[in-house]
Amino acid sequence: MAVEPEMNGAELASKLKSQVDPAGSRAALPGLDASDLQLDESQLAWWRDAKLGLFIHWGVYARIGQGEWAYFNQHYDETSYRELARTWRPALSAAEMSQGWLDLAEEAGLKYAVMVTRHHDGYSMWDSQNSWKDFTTVRCGPGEDYVRAYVTACRAHRIPAGLYYSPMDWRFPGYFDPRGLPDSAQAMKQQACRQLSELAQNYGPVPIMWFDGGWLAHQGTDADAAWLWDPLTLCRQLRQSNPTMLFTPRSGYKGDFQCEEGADPVTGPIRSYPWEKCFSVSSAWGYRPDDQYMSLPQLLRHLVDTICRDGNLILNVGPDPDGRIPEPAVNLFRQLGQWLAHNGEAVYQTRAGLWQPEEGVFGSVTGRQAIYLHILNPDRFAGRSLDWPASLRLRRAALLSGPAVQADIDRDRLSLILPAGLPPAPDTIIKLELD
Repeated sequence: MAVEPEMNGAELASKLKSQVDPAGSRAALPGLDASDLQLDESQLAWWRDAKLGLFIHWGVYARIGQGEWAYFNQHYDETSYRELARTWRPALSAAEMSQGWLDLAEEAGLKYAVMVTRHHDGYSMWDSQNSWKDFTTVRCGPGEDYVRAYVTACRAHRIPAGLYYSPMDWRFPGYFDPRGLPDSAQAMKQQACRQLSELAQNYGPVPIMWFDGGWLAHQGTDADAAWLWDPLTLCRQLRQSNPTMLFTPRSGYKGDFQCEEGADPVTGPIRSYPWEKCFSVSSAWGYRPDDQYMSLPQLLRHLVDTICRDGNLILNVGPDPDGRIPEPAVNLFRQLGQWLAHNGEAVYQTRAGLWQPEEGVFGSVTGRQAIYLHILNPDRFAGRSLDWPASLRLRRAALLSGPAVQADIDRDRLSLILPAGLPPAPDTIIKLELD
């Protein structure tokens, strides 16, 4: 079968699907499911095309400088933590910091964003009318609606504005003992349902609701806590005002894409379902003044390993108490943007490629009328041949930087001879142009 002209990455990947041994299926993933909540592939296409997102963890915990779990880990009581919020006065206005975040996202080549609207500490970053004890940035602290400023900045940059929300709240004893303290647990649930309705109706359209914290008392999975949260009903209500809203699986519902959290290496075969790798570019999600940040080669390795397994990558940073992104993160994001300016065609609007990735050696993605080889170790890649479908016709092989690469196809096997003296790089990209 000939490949039609001008096929995009998704179309070409579909043509080549039979070449890939899928890893698992949606049916095997944890969580409740409902056919009426499942979006079709076309409704996820924009997100899968975007490939790269910005994650912002910022709240009053930045004042403590011990990460986003400081309330719990540092054993704050509710009164002292509330006082920390009440006296918080960031140097930057909500508009200034949001503009800075989104300017950097655009410079870094990040195509969507997610902001923490409320973490497990219960502090709401918007003018919520349903926060227990009015624990919000408007009524207790800086006096600004940071979610509104963020959404406004995203739209000015034409970057989809996703929202993170954690239904759990450490201020409620019912979180720690939901069956023994059912009234407290139900009050926590009611707060979550009403606040999510506020976000969906007053800050929309909301393209992504990034649920987190659906577990209870640090026991079991998000799905195990579905008896309390009733995630199917909740997600149906949110879809009434945002029909194509994407959900993470952390409410207890399976969601529209899976999450792999943390900077552990991405290994294994190509995933057969939409998924997102999420990690912080430093060691913590929330701000720490003495944090260590990853290097560009480390970041690019994660990027290649993820996209070659058909995933997205969302990169987190924790701004300081004044709302500024730390300088090491700024420098890293700018370096990423410079790299993407030259290599973005092998990242954006692609799908997993023709060959299963080989750990530490290479992977591939399909793009518009082309296949891109991401070679992580040219020495180990040299001398091998790859299966080549008879249905495809190769027009040209070249480094994405320009020089041609010798390519030979013999008996449905592709052999490539890399140029000598390749400069050291975390990712050598070969573009296989198709007729």
